[in-house]
Amino acid sequence: MGKSVGGSTGPLFAVYVAWHPKFRGGGHIAEALRQYFRRDIYDDVTGGLGISVLFRSTPLENTALPGDINLREAKGTAIILLAEEHMASDPDWIAYVRNLADRADKTGLHARLFPVSIGAAGMKLGIQEQALRWDSWAGNDRARTTRLIRELVNCFCRIMRHCLARLQRPGQTSDGLPAYLQKVKVFLSHSKHDNRGESIASRLREHLQAEAALASFFDVQDIPAGLRFDAVLLTEVRLSAMVAIHTDSYSSREWCRREVIEAKRCQVPFIVANCLGHIDERSFPYLGNVPIIQLHAASPARIDVLVCRLLEEVLRDLLWRCRIESSAGRAPHVLFLARPPELLSLLASADRSGRHTILERAIERREAIVVYPDPPLSAEEERLLHAVAPRVQLRSFTEWRAGVIR
Repeated sequence: MGKSVGGSTGPLFAVYVAWHPKFRGGGHIAEALRQYFRRDIYDDVTGGLGISVLFRSTPLENTALPGDINLREAKGTAIILLAEEHMASDPDWIAYVRNLADRADKTGLHARLFPVSIGAAGMKLGIQEQALRWDSWAGNDRARTTRLIRELVNCFCRIMRHCLARLQRPGQTSDGLPAYLQKVKVFLSHSKHDNRGESIASRLREHLQAEAALASFFDVQDIPAGLRFDAVLLTEVRLSAMVAIHTDSYSSREWCRREVIEAKRCQVPFIVANCLGHIDERSFPYLGNVPIIQLHAASPARIDVLVCRLLEEVLRDLLWRCRIESSAGRAPHVLFLARPPELLSLLASADRSGRHTILERAIERREAIVVYPDPPLSAEEERLLHAVAPRVQLRSFTEWRAGVIR
């Protein structure tokens, strides 16, 4: 074991769900949120890729209210308030909620209160925060919970983007609201040489622009007239979250392949929509190592699944970048990857100094370390990468933080 790497051991992002103990449905909703957001937690200190979700409902002994919430403990905090008639008619809970709202407002944008209006009475708490309108959403409770998760992922992305800006520019006191409201660009990579790719891209674009919450978060733009196609295209890939619409002709198109390689090289959030209709004669190997969503029918339900996963990948990327900024300190010769390493990432990605790829450092016989999100690679993956780059040390984030040396 080596020396532990420095950095804050406090939680990066904390989520609290608060509801009145008389609201019978509160526990079910809260548990669904906990199960979704706590997925993939491998270590209580680093948080892996998951998010801690804590409950505030059961009153403390000899009181009518649950415990307080420390809004300064984590770098980003979200409070999900399940607001309904029991909460809105209880003076103690009204005071509790208003106090949380006032305190969250004073922290700036890194602690936010998100009311969820379960019923019309939930809007009567006397707080100014815009509510998520569960009461107006279509479908049963399961469908509404799925919609709530998607909306919250959207909200959490904004919190963590603000957190990342503060970590990258400590001490700046300028208003962060414009950046908080800034949209995430979505690049729809597709082949124009089959009708299927063009059609699915159009449906995805329409869906993103038609949904109010998504339109306020995502920006899907075409290339303006008068600019060079290739220069704009590769610039947009670097600044966007990318969806590769994998139809039968996708792998055969040079520009589709270039877009995938550029997205991998720049480590942008990236998912593949599997839209094969018949056969892919020569599958493109670099479409791997990212989530793949089946989108045969391109129905609204499947598009919702794809969009939710894309939002989740954006959030994962922001969490990872915040984790690196808050824990890495000065580690210019370490390559931090947002996904498990593959041959392309070792070849094309630069270290934090921006001067060397990790393989260039290894060839020069200098120390080369690659750090990636937990869990650790499988043995067969490590053997393959070691055969190509024997001088490169591969470490999961938890291993790197603990100073593990093999």
